Amino acid sequence: MNDTNQAMKLETKTKDGQLVAGADCTITNDYGNNSVKSGATISVRRSSKDLDISCKHPQNPDATARAISRANAGLAGNILIGGGIGAIIDHNKGTAYTYPTWVQLIFGETLVFDRKEEKEGQAVPASKPEEKK
Repeated sequence: MNDTNQAMKLETKTKDGQLVAGADCTITNDYGNNSVKSGATISVRRSSKDLDISCKHPQNPDATARAISRANAGLAGNILIGGGIGAIIDHNKGTAYTYPTWVQLIFGETLVFDRKEEKEGQAVPASKPEEKK
């Protein structure tokens, strides 16, 4: 029911909240990795596995994050409309899952972004890895 890719806005900030565009970022999941620049909206391959993000900038310490993959409404709809076979196909292709659509990494920190915390028109709130359950 969903495309194999999704859009994600990827931004980087300093600890004091200043946006820094143009950091070299690598996004990685079980479908491979891609190099992108922060400050852009990128295309991310959907997967049931979490997305790891690492950003480097010459004037700042590295920023790292994990974007949690969550089942989307398409999976439930596919079960209702197409039955279990459609859900299995979407699961295997990764199209049954969605990452957060807007993340803001902070230089010098390792963060977790969970789509269940997403609110329309806002960056997904970050948490520290030890805060996630």
